[in-house]
Parts: sequence; C-alpha cells; structure tokens
Amino acid sequence: MSQDTKRDYTGKTVFIGIDVHKKTYSCAALCDNSIIKRDTLPACPDGLVTYIHNTFPEATVKTAYEAGFLGFYLHRYLLKNKIDNIVVHPASIEVSCRDRVKTDKRDALKIVTQLAAGRLRGIYVPCSKQEARRSISRLRANTMTSRTRVALRLKSLLFTQNLIQNDDDTTITLKWINQKYGEVKKLNTPDFMYTVEHYIAQWKTLTEELKQIQNKLQQQSKSDATLHALYESAPGIGLIHGRELANELGDMNQFKSAKQVFSFTGLTPSQYSSGEHIRYGSISRQGRSVLRKILIEAAWVAITKDKHLYDVYEQLSKRRGKRRAIIGVARRLIGRIRACIISNTRYTIKPFPTNE
Repeated sequence: MSQDTKRDYTGKTVFIGIDVHKKTYSCAALCDNSIIKRDTLPACPDGLVTYIHNTFPEATVKTAYEAGFLGFYLHRYLLKNKIDNIVVHPASIEVSCRDRVKTDKRDALKIVTQLAAGRLRGIYVPCSKQEARRSISRLRANTMTSRTRVALRLKSLLFTQNLIQNDDDTTITLKWINQKYGEVKKLNTPDFMYTVEHYIAQWKTLTEELKQIQNKLQQQSKSDATLHALYESAPGIGLIHGRELANELGDMNQFKSAKQVFSFTGLTPSQYSSGEHIRYGSISRQGRSVLRKILIEAAWVAITKDKHLYDVYEQLSKRRGKRRAIIGVARRLIGRIRACIISNTRYTIKPFPTNE
C-alpha cells in the first residue's frame, strides 16, 4: 500500500529563486537551509503561482528574480497572489571569481541562496502609472538614437562621393540636408540618389516623430505640473530633461537619503581603503546612463548660474581635474533637487556677485 510522502510545509518559510527568460522560468526552492526543489516551468505567471501554491501549501513563500526585459508585471502578479517577491539588480548578485559556468539552474540557485541569507535587496519598483509615463521619455531617447544612426549613415554615404570632408562634424539640419541633396543631384547618378533620398526620408520621419513625442511630454508636464516645476526650477533643467527626471525618479520618496539617489543614478565613487589610506576611484555607473548624462549636462550649465556650485567645481577641479569635478557637481545637484522635492520648495540659486 503506497504512502503519501508529500512534505508538510505548514509554518515554514520557503525561499524561491527564479531565473526569468522569455519562454521559461527556472526555479530553485530552499527551506531549512536545504534545496528542496528545482524545476523549469513555462514562462506563465499564472502557472508559476499555481505551482507555488500546489507545491508549498500552508508555507510562507518568498521569491526573487533579476530585473530585466520582463519588467515588473510578474512582480505585481506575485504580490497580487500574496507571494512576497522582490526584484533585484543583476549586479547585486554575488558571483565567485572562480565561477566560470553559467546556466539557468545555477543562476536560480545563486538567487535563492542569497535571498535566504538576507543578502539581497529589492530595487525600487515604480507604480504602473509612473512606468507608463516613463515609457514616453524612453521612447524619445530611443527615437533620438535612431535618428542619430540614420544621420551617421547618410554622412558616411556622402563621404564615399567626397561630398563632405573627413573632419565634418556638422549637426544635420533640414537646411544642411537640402544643400547636400542639391549636390547629389549634380552627380546625375539615379541609384545613389535613391539611397540618399531613402535616408533623408527616414531622418525627416524620425524628426516629425520627435516633435509629436515632445508635444506628448509637454502634455505630461501640465498634468504633473507641481512636480515638474520643482525639477525644472533647477539650473540646466528644461522641459525635456525635467520630464525625463520626473518620469524616472518620481517624487523621490523611495530614497531614504541622498546617498541612495547617488547610488541609483550611478554617481557614487568607488572606494579602495587599506589601513590609513583611502583612495576614491571612478563612479559606479549603475542605473540608467541617460540620468547621468542629463545631470552632467545640467551641471555644466549650473556652474555658470549658481555661485555655490561654481565654487564646488573650482575646489574639486584643482584636486581631481575638470572631468571628476563636474561629476561631483552633478552629484550635489541631484542631492539638492531631491531636497527641494522632499520639502516641496523650488530650487534657490545663489547668484554670482555683481561688480558695481
């Protein structure tokens, strides 16, 4: 007579690491410091929830997976079904220097082991509304990249016919395009003209799309006027950059300190300490590079308008050079922006003294 050998998980905590892919979820479960289950499931959130509830009934289940292409739908679905889940930054998962083998099962095992040991922290997960808003600003960034690629391809093509010089760094405009198109016509080569026209049409289409996206961002700024005004009050921050920062960072209540903002934007310097010696290296570069680009561009403008930030730049540049100095200014700038948003006050610029 067969006996039911199903394990009783009543009152126990089960940790599950999930390695997420487009078609599969690789799962590793740990309980009482022992691996109890390893399975690969079809990539279906409903199927994963059913698997967890059926396999570990009456248990407290905690799960984790890496942030990536999947976004946060799975995270929200797990929470909705009363499963405690966190999304972790891939760089925060510890990897042994001798670990040369990477498989889905091993990745799931690393996640669950470090999750059970309390060595993983969840990243900030935006609400659905903020995620939808930032998709517009990210669309603009992707469209800008696409237009730049088309412009470079057009220049490369013109270079093959000696229509531009090798040191030409002109920013492509409609006026520039019309001028070059006139030069192409004089070559009287229909096939070459067809290719040029194709790239020009692409550039014009993407330019028109950018105008439409900018209008959408302007509408966003009006519907989110209070928060947007606080971001735009900072020196060097205009409509587009203000929208991108507002969409990515929100009201900043998720950051308990300025250091967390620095870490999120990748502006925290690395540190090497030994005994009494402390040496700071390059910044961590975590998070989205577009945020650092915006803040560094804004910092260059800010030092021309804000006396305090200019003094900071002068002091840092003497010790660390101009490049590191402007990063230090960008770090202070986002710290001050956070303080303004938390206190709901506009950015106050310390003006340069006037010579009378």
